[in-house]
Amino acid sequence: IFPPNSGNKEITWMMLEAGAETDVVNSVGRTAAQMAAFVGQHDCVTIINNFFPRERLDYYTKPQGLDKEPKLPVKLAGPLHKIITTTNMHPVKIVLLVKENPLLAEVEALQKCYRVLDLICEKCMKQKDMNEVLAMKMHYISCIFQKCITFLKEREDKLDGFIKSLLKGRDKDGFPVYQEKLIRESIRKFPYCEATLLQQLVRSIAPVEI
Repeated sequence: IFPPNSGNKEITWMMLEAGAETDVVNSVGRTAAQMAAFVGQHDCVTIINNFFPRERLDYYTKPQGLDKEPKLPVKLAGPLHKIITTTNMHPVKIVLLVKENPLLAEVEALQKCYRVLDLICEKCMKQKDMNEVLAMKMHYISCIFQKCITFLKEREDKLDGFIKSLLKGRDKDGFPVYQEKLIRESIRKFPYCEATLLQQLVRSIAPVEI
């Protein structure tokens, strides 16, 4: 029995946190996410597809190989994990999550975080069971972190200025041009051109003018 079929988001989340494997298939070769999608439980599908075990992030808080220092300070793992597992991908939401945590809202901290996100993105694409959705999500958050760094370095109003830029609409119709350009830029910079998801996004967006 796949609990996601019942539509119970809390139980789905609890099972994932307890170590449930998301890529295990049932007797007809379907994963939990596929079964939930088949019966229309899209909230559960979102939770499964956005889940990233804390242990996978904690890996980067320990020195690996010849490294003397870990790639991610332990104090940043919690705040970063909160952003990684959020299901609200609006850029303003992500910047607000950065802004609300003083440990994260610093140039050096964000540099370390976005480099770890890039490593996770690479691992998602190169592992046996490739996860394009998670790879794209990690890359997208990494791009937003890099923009945060730019504003922290160059603007007196810092992340407030970034948020204002994202929300500001153009005069004639209120359309948030900066936000649109940021999202398109992140898609354009995705380093794995062969990804099916990337090609689908490009086909959807390319014909549409800003």
